[in-house]
Amino acid sequence: MRPVRVLPIALALLAAGAVPAVAQTPTYEQMQSFSFLLSQVRLNYVLHVTTEQLVRAAMEGMLRSLDPHSRFVPREDNDRWMAWEAGKLAGTGIVLEDEDGAATVAAVRGGSPAERAGILPGDRLRALNDTVVAGLSAEALQLRLVGEQGTRVRLRLERGQRLHPDTVTVSIRHDLMAPRSVGDARTLAPGVGYVRLEEFEAEAAREVRRAADRVLPGRPPRALILDLRGNPGGMVHSAVEVASLFLPKGKLVYRTEARRQENEGEFVTSDDGALADVRLIVLIDAYTASAAEALAGALQDHDRAVLMGRRTFGKALVQRLFEIPPNGDAAWLTIGYLHTPSGRLIQRRYAGLSPEQYYALAGHGGAAEDTLQVYKTDSGRTVRGGGGIEPDTTLAARPHAPLWWTLAADSNFDHAVADSVAPTLDASDRARGAWLDAPGDWRDRLLAPFLSRVRGRLGVTAPPDSAPAGIIAELLAARAAEVRWGVEFAKQFRLHNDPDVRAALDRLSAPPAAAAP
Repeated sequence: MRPVRVLPIALALLAAGAVPAVAQTPTYEQMQSFSFLLSQVRLNYVLHVTTEQLVRAAMEGMLRSLDPHSRFVPREDNDRWMAWEAGKLAGTGIVLEDEDGAATVAAVRGGSPAERAGILPGDRLRALNDTVVAGLSAEALQLRLVGEQGTRVRLRLERGQRLHPDTVTVSIRHDLMAPRSVGDARTLAPGVGYVRLEEFEAEAAREVRRAADRVLPGRPPRALILDLRGNPGGMVHSAVEVASLFLPKGKLVYRTEARRQENEGEFVTSDDGALADVRLIVLIDAYTASAAEALAGALQDHDRAVLMGRRTFGKALVQRLFEIPPNGDAAWLTIGYLHTPSGRLIQRRYAGLSPEQYYALAGHGGAAEDTLQVYKTDSGRTVRGGGGIEPDTTLAARPHAPLWWTLAADSNFDHAVADSVAPTLDASDRARGAWLDAPGDWRDRLLAPFLSRVRGRLGVTAPPDSAPAGIIAELLAARAAEVRWGVEFAKQFRLHNDPDVRAALDRLSAPPAAAAP
């Protein structure tokens, strides 16, 4: 009789629009269910599996069910990471992120073995040492990219459209790399400096300050291009310290919202900015993430910088590492959300999305309804949320070189051609300056012999008048510039021909009022 009485009550609640309460199974009963299933799998599964395997898998699945960035770290991976952090293992210079179901190169450290091999952000990793990596997370694969100094790792990469990608296999040498935040710094024009902030290590603010002092004159007017493209983040407190260089003391950089009060807080600048008088342009793209997004959002909300480029990645969860006793496993657990000073949530929506769907939206913002709410900067300008930081000025993304270029670079075909042409170039300062803007010479001197070589040895085709061929000619010209005039001039060459940097310089050439956001 009991079920007969309950049913009409439930129907009445539904008819009134109420949601019937769902009785929660007591925790001890849920643990009994888990223990029962664990025992049945261990005893009856067709293959032998250990309790440790099953419990680890359960912990991993539990964390993956929460959000895309909470994750389980086995003790062997944790030990490997600690050895890498201590400088006992060497790396490749590749930073991976999960994107659209594939471990994707988010950033390539300047001067690293990966950069010398021609690997680019956006390349997708498909196999490592001849083992297919499908199903492995970017975090797990990142640790497999480190090894003993001088050893090599073999990568199979793809680039281009998913349905018809170019695929290539390259071998990269592990190299020791000291922690570094600033990858490049130089004067681009009178009173205009450039600083590339590659990641947020502990000394990021000091490195930025030293670099800016080196490339900027002592007296106003001064302007700086701060390049955050491809910056995957790092230590979030370092973002506060970098923001303190450009903002007055006591300015909010970000605040955290959490379930527990002790995990909430407001993080403000600690000093009056030593670079507060500098006109500032910040370059961002779809691989600008985490702490880099927090910095970009703070500078935008306080109307301190003009942001140029493309919408950022959309990753800003506050996480903490918890050690799991007794055997050294660990877990990265999301404990809060990060908001910009205006109140925007940088993190893209992930509820209801598979990991593949979530990562496919990197750099594209969140759901349409997330962009409806309006936020205001200090001066009253309208900015919107929706995941990531949208630039004040959107710039078109530059096309990449085809993937077979990476194979050619790994085989030193680019060096063979460029190194043979470099000694024939005039060594004078006038010739060096002319080389910066000489695409006709690059094609005539470098592209034709290079294409002839790769067609014959790699079996690839590349029309000499195509856009990819133009990119390759520029890359060859940079190599020739390095051989003929040195590494520093080669860096200058690359920046001079970077369309985002040139757009920023054009913006800075306008009067300050006209160049405001």
